[in-house]
Amino acid sequence: MSFLYHEELYRSPQFMKQLEDIRITICGAGALGANLAESLIRSGVKQLKVIDRDRIEERNLSTQPYFRADVGSFKAKILSASLFRAVGAKVQAECKELTSGNVRKFLKDTDLVIDAFDNSVAREAVTAFCLKKELPCLHTGMATEYAEVIWNELYQVPSDAMDDICDYPLARNLVTLTSSITSEVILRYIATGQKENYTLTFGDLKIQPYPPAS
Repeated sequence: MSFLYHEELYRSPQFMKQLEDIRITICGAGALGANLAESLIRSGVKQLKVIDRDRIEERNLSTQPYFRADVGSFKAKILSASLFRAVGAKVQAECKELTSGNVRKFLKDTDLVIDAFDNSVAREAVTAFCLKKELPCLHTGMATEYAEVIWNELYQVPSDAMDDICDYPLARNLVTLTSSITSEVILRYIATGQKENYTLTFGDLKIQPYPPAS
């Protein structure tokens, strides 16, 4: 029996086939990127690339799916190995910094880009390249009790004042909730072509379409 048994029952065989064919690149293997990668692989995505230059730190372990023994290793490499051990997935890991100079190299062979970076310089590089190439790109990000899941057409790169995701309070449940919403937005886009945008406020557990209805 396939490990995707329950997902296949919920979706459809036709949709599961679509997931096998689409090439997705996740930019960032931190709190959102790593949890999102796991969700997408366990939902049936077969062709996934993850880009992240960072190494695992002790402070990452509450919000990211890594282990104490992984501290000091590259996030993308460990994530790829973990998903292979879990379900036999072959995730392409790029343990390098994405910049405006090499963004084309990293994103040229993909059908869908997910921006989960934690710094504005890298987010700007991804945003600009995807707009220029008309490449579908979904941005997901958090700030204390706020999160957003917004497609490139409506996205604004945040101020660099919030560049270090680990320097402000961050709840694990906000991370997993945001990554789950992001994953479902991606799956619905693949199924229907519809681009849904959402914001989330954690204190009142309110998920709202973006922009909000007038």
